[in-house]
Amino acid sequence: MKNYLKKDEWCIIEEGLMPEYNCISESVCSIGNGHMGQRANFEEAFSGETLSGSYLAGVYYPDKTRVGWWKNGYPEYFAKVLNAPNWIGIDVKVENETLDLAQCQVSHFLRVLNMKDGYLQRHFTAQLPSGKQLKVDAQRFVSMADKEIGAIRYSIKIENFSGKLSLRPFLDGDVVNKDSNYDEKFWDARHEETSEDEAYITVSTKKTGFVVVTGMKFQVLKNGQVINPNTQPQTRTRYASIDLDIYVTAGDEIILYKYTTNVTSRDYAEGDLLKTAKERISQAFSKGYDLLKKEQAQAWGEIWIHSDIVIEGDVAAQQGIRFNIFQLNQTYTGKDERLNIGPKGFTGEKYGGSTYWDTEAYCLAFYLATADPEVSKNLLVYRYKHLQKAIENAQKLGFEGGAALYPMVTMNGEECHNEWEITFEEIHRNGAIARAIYDYINYTGDKDYLAEYGLEVLLGIARFWAQRINYSEAKKQYVMLGVTGPNEYENNINNNWYTNLMATWCMGYAEDATQWVKKNHPEKYKAFVAKTNFDELRETTKWQDIRANMYFPEDKEKGVFLQQDGYLDKEQILVKDLPAKDLPLNQKWSWDRILRSCFIKQADTLQGIYCFEENYDLETIRRNFEFYEPRTVHESSLSPCVHSILAAKLGMQEKAYQMYLRTSRLDLDDYNNDTEDGCHITSMAGTWMSIVQGFGGMRVRHGILQFSPYIPEQWTSYAFKILYRGVLLNIQVSQEKVKIENQSDTEITLKIHETSHTIDAKQVIEMGLLVA
Repeated sequence: MKNYLKKDEWCIIEEGLMPEYNCISESVCSIGNGHMGQRANFEEAFSGETLSGSYLAGVYYPDKTRVGWWKNGYPEYFAKVLNAPNWIGIDVKVENETLDLAQCQVSHFLRVLNMKDGYLQRHFTAQLPSGKQLKVDAQRFVSMADKEIGAIRYSIKIENFSGKLSLRPFLDGDVVNKDSNYDEKFWDARHEETSEDEAYITVSTKKTGFVVVTGMKFQVLKNGQVINPNTQPQTRTRYASIDLDIYVTAGDEIILYKYTTNVTSRDYAEGDLLKTAKERISQAFSKGYDLLKKEQAQAWGEIWIHSDIVIEGDVAAQQGIRFNIFQLNQTYTGKDERLNIGPKGFTGEKYGGSTYWDTEAYCLAFYLATADPEVSKNLLVYRYKHLQKAIENAQKLGFEGGAALYPMVTMNGEECHNEWEITFEEIHRNGAIARAIYDYINYTGDKDYLAEYGLEVLLGIARFWAQRINYSEAKKQYVMLGVTGPNEYENNINNNWYTNLMATWCMGYAEDATQWVKKNHPEKYKAFVAKTNFDELRETTKWQDIRANMYFPEDKEKGVFLQQDGYLDKEQILVKDLPAKDLPLNQKWSWDRILRSCFIKQADTLQGIYCFEENYDLETIRRNFEFYEPRTVHESSLSPCVHSILAAKLGMQEKAYQMYLRTSRLDLDDYNNDTEDGCHITSMAGTWMSIVQGFGGMRVRHGILQFSPYIPEQWTSYAFKILYRGVLLNIQVSQEKVKIENQSDTEITLKIHETSHTIDAKQVIEMGLLVA
């Protein structure tokens, strides 16, 4: 675990240049706006360890997989969000010396991500090998107010010399992905052009044919006055730059403002891209940096109004939750139903930037409670529009009759994950998608969504489960063979408890949804039957039989649900008894050794209990928690949050707090030694859940909002906001009391510790904190 970032309520602060941690800082301090994003790479040249990364949402490449593609049903490619043209670059030279922080003496280095106002800033003093010194202050942001605009303010103060300062703002489309198979480059050149203060490059992706125009325009000030230095425009394939020579003396300050845009053929006709890019650049330049930055702060101010969580008395916890909320909001805005949430967002290229089950299992809850319902609905519509692809994915594996298997990884609905044990066995993702429909309706009350979109998806998923499950003559029950549950440290196992549970629940929910649509939307139901060839009696009878006779592994003596058949055959060792040198297992042990061990990567059985906790009494939950948590290494970012929520429910306050800190500071402290590849965006929603559902005890049961709040002893107070069916609530919890303010014009009835309370519009209720 690293501990080099300073604790601050609103900022991520790195003091001192630490090359060994640079890639981690580049991930943590990434910026984005839902359309594009940028790792915290330096604007100037850097020959040290770095992972360059600029990303455009929805622009991807089908990188051919190295192995397995010849097998029936195996994906031929792994989709990658591409490292897109570099728009931040500014080469700096003093006479013939290049400013490169890996080759200079660097002092007073400070890198700050300001989460409140949404910008990245660096300060440093650099002494070149010749002894010449300069101070740099660099700021940049990608606009939340204007998705296609980025802006940079790059200030250089001359310390101890006179001479020629050369600047080269540039655009570079000749970029690579670190993880590309066969070291292939993914961009073809289309067009480059420059003028005295503008430059544009047009590139297109191989195979997928996305076209991108990246543009820039700059302005230079010397000691506060605009100057017009001589310029030398240059172009080469996929590259455009403009050289500037400025003569300076000690004490001078040079400021370069660089305005950039990225426009893509996802949003505009190809023939309009260059014209549009020039219009966007002109508009940004006319506004100027200060106004753009003001608009950025205002946009983030609006976001924080609804999604901020305030913690008093614990700066590490406060910084952690705000960092998670910041990354979630800059990754996905919900304005484009074609987009989804990649596990790394705009912070790195690992996992290809594609859509996983994480969205439905973890992220939906955050957006439901902090944004307009359309944002969450768009996440569901995204899956609805991929239903035909899900049916085709199932057909490739031998399923028929409209059975749908949603992909483990996708960009366009087609499966593109290339690990057999995950691609074809981790099928519980189907259950997460069905559960998301339930959660959306349960939270918003928008039950008509079933008739509009939901029922078709539920039917395809139920049909898949009905075919994937088989009857065991030996057990005289239905079983599910050859699966991988959420715990990926066990592959190709039989009767994973969580997967069996999700499958039977999905079939039950599909039947309930069928009856509701049939009763409330008979005409739409009739059209649905015709479209899907749904044989209600035959299919629902089969679902009922499976649900009534499904096998669930259990150890009655221990009183726990077994992860899968044979789990207790494994040598039972607890994590606390492992030598520290063996952790993390995924970096120290062979895969064979991991698979034969009892150790759990992430919540599996506990994940099922979390999803359906109303079905289990506290003692059942406690027995399972106390059995599985000591065997869990939490080497998945998705694990600590579920444990934190369940521990909170069980009154295990110290464990809940420990798990909260682990999930909230997973990337800030690099718990799993993998933040350099990018941050764990989707698990960040789990951090939000740890506070709101864990410490706040928020649930929605039968259309009633409920809270069972308590406060960790390390905190003085905490507060969060919930947007529920048009009502905005501010919930504040201190060591002495609970205060709930209705900030809307509509009254609401809710429950606090099972007691009903009606809060009138613009009113506040207070009560003593119930101590467990």
